[in-house]
Amino acid sequence: MSTLNLTLVLFVGLLLVLVFVLFMAGLAYVTHRHPRLEKPLTVAFGGGGVLVAVVVGLVAVVALTT
Repeated sequence: MSTLNLTLVLFVGLLLVLVFVLFMAGLAYVTHRHPRLEKPLTVAFGGGGVLVAVVVGLVAVVALTT
C-alpha cells in the first residue's frame, strides 16, 4: 500500500471516528436534557447503527484503496 493510500485511509478513519464521537455526544445530550425522550433501547440501537456504519465505511475505504 502506498503512502498516499495509507494517509487517505487514516484520514478517513479519523473523520469517521470524529463524526461517531459527535453523534454519540448528541445522543447523550438529548437523553440527558430531555428525559421523557429517553428510550434506552432506541438510543442503543441508534448508537449501534452508527457504529456499524462507521465500521462499514472504514472497510469500504480500505477495500477501495487496495
